[in-house]
Amino acid sequence: MEHQLKSISKAGIPEAIAKAELYRYLNEPEEAESICRDILAVDPGHQLARRMLGLAITDQFIGAASDRYIEVQSIFQGLRDPYERLYYTGLLHERHAKTQLAVGYAPHVLLPLVEEALRCFADAEKIRPAGNDDSILRWNRCVRLLESRPDFHFERGPAAFDTEDMPPINSPARRAGGHD
Repeated sequence: MEHQLKSISKAGIPEAIAKAELYRYLNEPEEAESICRDILAVDPGHQLARRMLGLAITDQFIGAASDRYIEVQSIFQGLRDPYERLYYTGLLHERHAKTQLAVGYAPHVLLPLVEEALRCFADAEKIRPAGNDDSILRWNRCVRLLESRPDFHFERGPAAFDTEDMPPINSPARRAGGHD
């Protein structure tokens, strides 16, 4: 027996949105994602369902290659409002960096992601609706994240290589090409 997806009614979209929000609050992002996909199947341009779908997917990020980063980027780039496109793309970069940080990626490697989130939030701030400080709140969170981890700033790149860090020229370590 083959099972097929069923379509919801357009009249049921407001209630479905409420359920998707509830499932996100209950930390059940897979259920929220499924509902958002049902809404978008009958109303592909539904902006709230699109935003919630992207957020529900980022709620499932675990800092692994299986995270659907590119899919969410595409979802958020499909938002019609320029402010929302910037703001939610910034959230995507921030969440991507934070989940990778949580699983042990070196903070200095993740700095470009945080900086891209900051750029998105700064650009969103310039065009934000009156009274909407969400982009400022997210900017501040990213700055606090950077301040909380001094290892976000890698001080000693290849340009900072110092010959005094090398073993003496005649040492066995130098001749072998390594350090003791």
